[in-house]
Amino acid sequence: MKPFLNSYFPNSNPDFVLAKNNFAMQSNQMNPNWAEENLQTIRTLMERSAVYRRALAPIMLFAGAVGVVAAMIGIIFHFNSPVAFTWLWPDTAMFAVVGAFLIARRQSIKDKEAFWSAPARRVGLAMFPTWLAGIMVTEVFRLVATNDSQLVWWLLPIWMVLYGLGLHGASFFMPRGIRIFGWVFFLSGLAILVILAVKSSSSDLPPFVYAHYLIGAFFGGGHLAYGVYLYLTEKKNPVA
Repeated sequence: MKPFLNSYFPNSNPDFVLAKNNFAMQSNQMNPNWAEENLQTIRTLMERSAVYRRALAPIMLFAGAVGVVAAMIGIIFHFNSPVAFTWLWPDTAMFAVVGAFLIARRQSIKDKEAFWSAPARRVGLAMFPTWLAGIMVTEVFRLVATNDSQLVWWLLPIWMVLYGLGLHGASFFMPRGIRIFGWVFFLSGLAILVILAVKSSSSDLPPFVYAHYLIGAFFGGGHLAYGVYLYLTEKKNPVA
């Protein structure tokens, strides 16, 4: 080996040829605190994930309870007209958002953290486009479908698709379970759209009262189930 190296580097010691040619340059330039800094970053992310889980659990339970109560109101009091439907559920969503805002604010005060922090702003900006689209679509349906309950049926899966997309966008700054939750809404909304397309081409759509059952199951039952999951897994697995 040495004669071979000497033929190319006649004036150098073969034992130090690689060192002189900067073979270990990467090692020399490595920050000695690199490992410590990365461990601290991982620890911070784990703690932040645990904080998100603690805040999300009561929010999800509250939103689920509101959804179930709204579905019961719609069924018991026969809010089956397009006008009643397009006012009941958007108002329910607004009530749930305000409640989630207050719960998150209380949690931030308890943990002595800024409420409108950089992560919170990112989550809000990620969900804002789909929320705005949902508001605009709802207003359009109120104007053009006030007397057509069959047409308002299409509003439900559109809400689900938009909500799923919003959760998926926010999931990049939140626990990964939110992404799965968003996919459930997104794919379920698409499936309902396909079913409605098939039903509308062959016969009339189901009675409008079933829309309350459906939206109560997804928005009410879905949020309740996810909130219970967060509570049950918080101590066992603090990292989402």
